[in-house]
Amino acid sequence: MSGPPVLLAGDADGVRTLTLNRPARKNAIDAELWDALRTALSAAGSDRTVRALVLTGAGGAFCSGADIRKGVSDEHPLYRMRTLTEVSLLLHELPIPTIAKVHGVAVGAGWNLALGCDFVVATPETTFSQIFARRALSLDCGGSWLLPKLVGLQQAKRLALLAETIDAEEAHALNLVTWVVDADKIDAFVDDLTTRLVAGAPVALAQNKALLNENADRTLREALAGEARAQAMNFATADVPEAYAAFTERRAPHYTGRWAVPRTAAPKGSNGGQDS
Repeated sequence: MSGPPVLLAGDADGVRTLTLNRPARKNAIDAELWDALRTALSAAGSDRTVRALVLTGAGGAFCSGADIRKGVSDEHPLYRMRTLTEVSLLLHELPIPTIAKVHGVAVGAGWNLALGCDFVVATPETTFSQIFARRALSLDCGGSWLLPKLVGLQQAKRLALLAETIDAEEAHALNLVTWVVDADKIDAFVDDLTTRLVAGAPVALAQNKALLNENADRTLREALAGEARAQAMNFATADVPEAYAAFTERRAPHYTGRWAVPRTAAPKGSNGGQDS
């Protein structure tokens, strides 16, 4: 008899919520959960009805990292790390806004998955640790790329080499948490945040997210070229004229992300360019 699913997925008003569901292990991620995350994130990225994604954990914890209870697998580490890499890239590159809703602990790979989201919302009781060095391991799930960008090189080394546990207040001061919200208010706060994001123009939000993610490592010339391409994509949607009309009419816009470039009609008497 199989147990409960290790990953729960629910949709409401354009928001998909993925809940890590191994509460007895503080949602430590085993091979089954890694596979489930990879499948779920891939599906979310290709589903146009999903306009925002929330990643959270069941049972009062976000994620205590990779599950090492069974010890070191006899599978070659390169194969095991491939799944972690795929999950991290899928999460980081999702074309929709992502929010980590963090209760309890966020440790190791679990913390780095949270940092891979666009926003991190935590409670005052939440604690964080880049625990890898205490397990004779190095950073994974993008931690070595994310941390220096968020906190600078010295603080990144401190977090990685000492593997200290820090609280939500310090994480917020280090720009590792976007908002700290009381536990009894965090659900409502995230619901309001996703409502605002879902109301946004999906193509524009996707372009802005990609530009910010990519341009941190590019020259100004490359960034400006990317911005020009992104803006051209925005003007090809119905959302730009809708935004202008809403501004003129003093109403809230309704964004759909639809392609708005008119199709060119085939000349009269033409077979559409196909051979007879």
